[in-house]
Amino acid sequence: MTYRKRIGAAALALTLCLSLAACGGDTSVSSQGGGSSAPEGSGGEEQSLTPVTICLDWTPNTNHTGLYVAQAQGYFEDAGLDVSIVQPPEDGATAICAAGQVEFAVTVQDNLAAAFAREEPLGVTAVAALLQHNTSGIISRAGEGMDRPKGLEGHDYSTYNGEIELAIMKQVVEADGGDFSLVNLIPYTLEDEAGALREGLTDAIWIYYGWGGISAQLEGLDFDYFYFKDIDPVFDYYTPIIIANNDFLAEDPDTARAFLSAVAQGYEYAIENPEEAAQMLMDGDTTGSLAANPDLIVESQKWMADQYKAEVDQWGYIDPARWNAFYNWLNENGLVAMDIPENTGFSNDYLPQ
Repeated sequence: MTYRKRIGAAALALTLCLSLAACGGDTSVSSQGGGSSAPEGSGGEEQSLTPVTICLDWTPNTNHTGLYVAQAQGYFEDAGLDVSIVQPPEDGATAICAAGQVEFAVTVQDNLAAAFAREEPLGVTAVAALLQHNTSGIISRAGEGMDRPKGLEGHDYSTYNGEIELAIMKQVVEADGGDFSLVNLIPYTLEDEAGALREGLTDAIWIYYGWGGISAQLEGLDFDYFYFKDIDPVFDYYTPIIIANNDFLAEDPDTARAFLSAVAQGYEYAIENPEEAAQMLMDGDTTGSLAANPDLIVESQKWMADQYKAEVDQWGYIDPARWNAFYNWLNENGLVAMDIPENTGFSNDYLPQ
């Protein structure tokens, strides 16, 4: 899977006026609906479920599986929550979360930088990492020398033309002894990465391995791949993450903790039961985007099972050193409108202990 690297306060501010209805795609599986209630005890009393909404960053995929497992397994209801999962307007998940139109949203640390590099930072906090490491990198046809960044010289790279994207590309190429000016930048206009490489429409593409790499494997493409984090650890930033509205966190921290506890259960289940979790993801998807390729979902889920926690004991943990290192790199390279202070924009306080 590829994600647009659009960085800039304008893209975030543009969607602040969007209503929650613009998200659409409510995939709540609660049988009760909003403001629902559930039986409590034998006396017939009912306990109200607290409504909570999370806006995704993209159409449902295996980054999000734990959310759908938590719904399917009843973990949210057990936590007293009626959770709705909604689809974002383009580039809008962070903005509508900051505006208080949803309690939680999914985004990535690099795109989130624009929310903090402002005179008045947007009111959101990263509260959980969905994956422990940045699994993005460059895929290319095998055997053409692009298994390392310097090998991109003289080849076509499909770019989103994002400032941070190109700065990362330049640094990894130069760190490998290459000359980034010798890389031929062409506009990203692709629908099928593996097909585009096979047909020679491009030579190199930025992808996330858990989707794009697994898809290329299933399509039988012989390819090379390198991770950005392996070239420079500063690029082991967090992608994707769950953010929460700051006012919500201040006013209702117990609900935030209950939500993340249920989500953590969902991801723990997905780690132990990837095939069953993949089916829950497909069953919970109301967008129809997953139905055509169940093999990809299952194989991606098997690969993701080792990525959700990787080497840490606690799902969702955000390492302050890694978080700060990436934003310090943005500051030092003038890639944000104003410097982002260390320890800005994240907290592990709402994760289950």
